[in-house]
Amino acid sequence: MSKRTTAPEEPTDESPGRSAPTGADAAIVALEAAGVEHAFGLQGGAIMPVYDALYHSDIQHVTMGHEQGAAHAADAYGIVSGDPGVCLATSGPGATNLVTGLADADMDSDPMVALTGQVATDFLGRDAFQETDTTGVTMPVTKTNYVSTDPDTTGHTVGEAFALAREGRPGPTLVDLPKDVTKADSAGEPVGPELPDGFDVPDAADGETVAEAAEALADAERPAILSGGGVIKGEAWEELRAFATEYGVPVVTTMPGIGSFPEDHDLAMEVAGMHGTGYANMTLQHCDVMLALGTRFDDRLTGGVETFAPDAEIVHVDIDPAEISKIVHADYPLVGDAGTVLDQLHDAMPAAPEAGEWRQQCREWREEYPLEYSASEDEPVKPQFLVEAMDELTPDDTVVTTGVGQHQMWAMQYWTYRHPRTWVSSHGLGTMGYGLPAAIGARFAADDDQSVVCFDGDGSFLMTLQELSVAVREELDITVVVLNNAAVGMVRQWQDAFFEGRRMASEYPWVPGFDVLAEGFGARGFRIETYEEVDETLRAAYEYDGPAVVDAHVDPEEDVYPMVPSGGDNTKFAMNEAQLEEL
Repeated sequence: MSKRTTAPEEPTDESPGRSAPTGADAAIVALEAAGVEHAFGLQGGAIMPVYDALYHSDIQHVTMGHEQGAAHAADAYGIVSGDPGVCLATSGPGATNLVTGLADADMDSDPMVALTGQVATDFLGRDAFQETDTTGVTMPVTKTNYVSTDPDTTGHTVGEAFALAREGRPGPTLVDLPKDVTKADSAGEPVGPELPDGFDVPDAADGETVAEAAEALADAERPAILSGGGVIKGEAWEELRAFATEYGVPVVTTMPGIGSFPEDHDLAMEVAGMHGTGYANMTLQHCDVMLALGTRFDDRLTGGVETFAPDAEIVHVDIDPAEISKIVHADYPLVGDAGTVLDQLHDAMPAAPEAGEWRQQCREWREEYPLEYSASEDEPVKPQFLVEAMDELTPDDTVVTTGVGQHQMWAMQYWTYRHPRTWVSSHGLGTMGYGLPAAIGARFAADDDQSVVCFDGDGSFLMTLQELSVAVREELDITVVVLNNAAVGMVRQWQDAFFEGRRMASEYPWVPGFDVLAEGFGARGFRIETYEEVDETLRAAYEYDGPAVVDAHVDPEEDVYPMVPSGGDNTKFAMNEAQLEEL
């Protein structure tokens, strides 16, 4: 998987190398100093000097099919590796095509650095060819962004963008690089990633508040932990497991927090929220003290805020003080790193809560509200069955990526996640088309012996399927399972539930054969239409050493349950269509 067919020899007259360092060289050297090994992007006029500098670098560049795909691949790379993923695009449409991926990473606090080409500084503001106010457009969807106007400081700016992308609350950053700046000579000295002066990353929380929170947890009769994506971003999963197991506290996760606590553990209540498990929602709704770690309490988790965990005192731990009491009032606000604060709480706990009856109640809820579905061999294949079959076939540390929709929820519900950084999905923005380019980014970031599986819907897959050409070109071993119900399934489900069944623009009267398309791209294509084909076909696709696509035709009428209507009370979840009609 080399980034070029033939590696250049030592610089010659025809290949001058970096004999005259430029602003573009400075940008690439800054990435090298940050330890960057991979970058995803597309060439273009304004970014060409940066690519010319990249030619002489050991950084492996992956040419994507579309800039949105480059952003999603870089996003997923950051999720799986923990280090910022890097994407590149040219000016104008190249930069604007990154916006969806930047917004996605921003909503989910994923570390990413984008480098965009720009017209020469003399042409800024003149509506030059492929000019866009890139920093103006991306300011709302980045942690910070820059226009580099001096080749001597370009390297420092790129390094600072990298440092900011990963430190504190992670997020995407962007550096806009005018073409005259990247072509000009640079006298800047190469430096590693450095945070700007005055940037403070919280670590330990206020000791007095920690002590008060520990007392509340020790006195609780119905304690619960809500583990959010910040536990994974902060690599605090070991501290979480130690705290939960020592003090016997049930653990619920948010969607971004999937994998922060092993779902096969006795204390695991799995995912809460609109399509979370009934037992997870009951746990949160009836707890009397909630230890919320690295979560922003978004509406898909809480339902109606006024009905969320009505009897609970909230201990809210977050590295971003702006999230504390933004949506749910924190009785014990703890600003700091998740792992550090968990250690503080662990040391401050005067005793374990007497919560034996509460744990028994949680176990009873698991039995009362199991995830289940009906399947009959003479009916269309159920998508849940396919997810479970693939889970059984693959190792425990398999990385799962998804698009957005019903297939995403089934992949969340019916796969057992035991490790962090193995669930890669679009949460806050809900971006259809995320799954395939994310699988490409995940494949480059994952260990060589890890498997990568993408669950997609037919609607999501149609949005970014051009990236299959990248998977084939780079010889990536990924398995894509398209849960094909010939519809934008989640929209269709909502239309049935809340719009009196008026299925406007949610069903496809025709969809392409994704297995045939896969073969046209040079991948292996497979097709499933009956239960008896499932095991053999999934195994053949998984064992194929390269990109494989399974066009799995599933029951078009199957819906996602449990379900809490938007803004509803999380104790009033529907386990089926009949219950939903009664809410």
